[in-house]
This record gives sequence, structure tokens and C-alpha cells, in this order.
Amino acid sequence: MKRFFDLLLAIAAAVVLALPIALAALMVRLTSPGPALYWSDRVGRHNRIFKMPKFRSMRIGTPAVATHLLQDPKVYLTPIGSFLRKSSLDELPQLWSILVGDMSFVGPRPALFNQDDLVALRTECGVHELVPGLTGWAQINGRDELPIPEKVKLDVEYLRRQSFWFDIRILWLTFVKVIRRDGVSH
Repeated sequence: MKRFFDLLLAIAAAVVLALPIALAALMVRLTSPGPALYWSDRVGRHNRIFKMPKFRSMRIGTPAVATHLLQDPKVYLTPIGSFLRKSSLDELPQLWSILVGDMSFVGPRPALFNQDDLVALRTECGVHELVPGLTGWAQINGRDELPIPEKVKLDVEYLRRQSFWFDIRILWLTFVKVIRRDGVSH
């Protein structure tokens, strides 16, 4: 049921958002050298590595670490990078990851391939059994600002409470957070 919902919603979103997706890609290409998409190595279900696309908001050559680990993340942003991140438009290419089954609309956010502490704690708690999501319970309860143990605690809560209606609630709360630009630090 969840996979069917993901496919249906991803196809509908891709059709409705085709113009904004095309415009965002064009703006990335026009404002900085390099490709419009950045393919990030992420940890998926069962700790399998997959390539997750995002609109490139950082300059070519930025270290492949979580943004909060960069000494001064703003130095690495492209001219429209901050806007893409604060509006969450950089996340739109992840519709592809949902269509191919690497991600779901709702689940724990996929860890970077080198976030060993996050991956280990999620594995210990059984969260690695879930398909990662475009948004999740931890996302709407702190996003970039959560320490790893708190993030995993919320991921475990999602693992225990997951249902269609809980996913709908998380999607609605995500929409509200994106509109308000809550929890985005860079």
C-alpha cells in the first residue's frame, strides 16, 4: 500500500512540479559552473548505498560531509544555494529516488555514506529496516538542528508508530514547516 501511494503521489508531483523543477535546474546552471544535479551517496534500507539527486546548492569541490560539519557553510553556497535550501526546492529531484524505490515520501532521512555514527545507531535500533524518506518524523521535529541521538530516537518512534495516517500527518506538517521555513540553518 505504501509503495503504491508513493508511486501515485510521485507521478502526480512530477507532473504538477515539472515547470518549477525545470526552472530550478536552469537557475542552478545559469548561476554557477557545474551540473544542475548533485548525486549524493546515501545510506538506504538495510544500509545499502544509493545515489540520491538534489539540486546543487553548493559549489563544485565542497567536501562531502554533512553541512553542519563545514566550518563556514555559507562560503560553499552557490548564488541561489541558500534560496534552494530554505525553500526545500533542492529536494525536488528526490522524486526520482521515490519513483525507483530507493526512497519513500515518509521515513528517516537518508544518512550520508560517511555518517558512521548515525548509521550505527540507526542499525542498533532497527531503523535501517525502513525505506528512507523525503521527509520524516525527525525532520518535522527539528530538521538540521537535532543531535544524532535525538534524531534516532524520533526515527525509532516513527518505526513503532508508522501507518498511512501517521504518514499523512507528517506530510501535512512538512508542508507547513516548508512554508514557514522552520528548522533550516543554512
